[in-house]
Parts: sequence; structure tokens; C-alpha cells
Amino acid sequence: MLLEAESISKSFGGFLAVDDASLAVAEGEIVGLIGPNGAGKSTFFNCLAGDFRPSQGTVRFDGIDVTAAPAEKHARLGIGRTFQVPATFEELTILENVMVGAFLRHPREPDARAAALVALELTGLERIAHLPAGTLGTPGRKRLGIARVLATEPRLMLLDEALAGLNPGEIQQAIELVRRIHRTGITLVIVEHIMEVILTLAERIVVFNQGRVIASGRPQEIVNDPAVIDAYLGHAHARRALQP
Repeated sequence: MLLEAESISKSFGGFLAVDDASLAVAEGEIVGLIGPNGAGKSTFFNCLAGDFRPSQGTVRFDGIDVTAAPAEKHARLGIGRTFQVPATFEELTILENVMVGAFLRHPREPDARAAALVALELTGLERIAHLPAGTLGTPGRKRLGIARVLATEPRLMLLDEALAGLNPGEIQQAIELVRRIHRTGITLVIVEHIMEVILTLAERIVVFNQGRVIASGRPQEIVNDPAVIDAYLGHAHARRALQP
């Protein structure tokens, strides 16, 4: 397995946000994490990324124990993550923003620029690479965040609600972008509230509720799971999800 998280628990004071949750991701998979607000999926996600240290449990990437490792080590090993609200250097150009990620692998400026241009081409931002990042709207900022992660040359990308805030047309374009990224050989773990996105992209879905994993399986299995319907989807949403 490329990523293994075993028996992860995370407490904040007396509050148990994640309770004995496990996940194994094979190289080349697309795995979706879903659940209601406050279910623990984002906290679990942050434990995978190295932004939180689990209170209990173990995280391994390609066989290496990264449970206590900082986010920088995760990135150097090949784990890249996006954020729900992409952070940008507003006065720098789009290209310069992406070069910030590229410097992780390429300390020389010409090499970092070349790597950043590859990421910009993949994300469709190469034609506006000279513009300040502050000129971008929500869709462009989402793409910029993804491009900067791509420039770190990850083996695993953790996408944190990368499609939130987009309109239906923008969502379809973003789905195609995620598919292009996957075709390059990058493994993906996606946290997303938009069920249509998860059902379209994910090969396997893991469902959180009250800090615990309550279901795991293929999309069709998940939308038919009574526990998932009761905790998250609701019967009407589950019926819509099943429609062709």
C-alpha cells in the first residue's frame, strides 16, 4: 500500500474528533472521504497530511512511518495537499506562486520555473501565468492551489474540497482536471461535500460519522448502505445518486 493509516485517533482537549479510524490506499487509486459536518474527516485528513499529529495510531507512506513527521517531510516524501481556501501570494505572478512549490525539488530558479510551467500547462493556467495571483477568481485560485502542489511532484495528492464554491460548469471542468492529474500516475484522496463529484471520480469511498468510519466501499455500495443513508445522504439524495 502507498498510504496506510491504522487506528488513528485525535483528541482536542476532552473532545475526540477521530476515533480509531483506518485507511489503506493503493498506488493509483482515487479514494473519497465523505461525511456530515463535524464527522472527523477533515481532522483525519490533516493527520494524513502531517498538519496534525495523531493522539494514537500510525501513518505510513510507502512503508515509512510519518506519524510524527512534520508536513514538510510529508511533502518531501511525495505527499502534497491542497486547502479549502487556497493561500496565494497576491502580488506575485501566477508563475511565481507555482514556483514556490517547485523549489521543494528544484533549488535552482531555471529548474523551478520549468517545473512550474509544466504544472501550469496541466492545470490550464499557462496563458495567464504572467498575471498577478490577486487577479484570479475562485476557480482560478483553486487551480493555482492544485498547480502549486503539482509542482512539488507528489506521488499522492490530498484534495481538500478542491471543487467547493464552483458553479456546475466549473465543477465539470474541475472534474476533468482531476482526471488528467490521475492519468499522470498520481494517487488521489479527496475530501468533498459534493456527492456528484465523489460518485463520478472515486473508485472507493470511506464514510465518516461522529469520528468513526461507518462504511467503506465502491460508490454504488455506499449509496445503498442504510447506515450512510441515515447518517449523511438521506433517502431522497440516495435515490438521486442512483439515477443514471
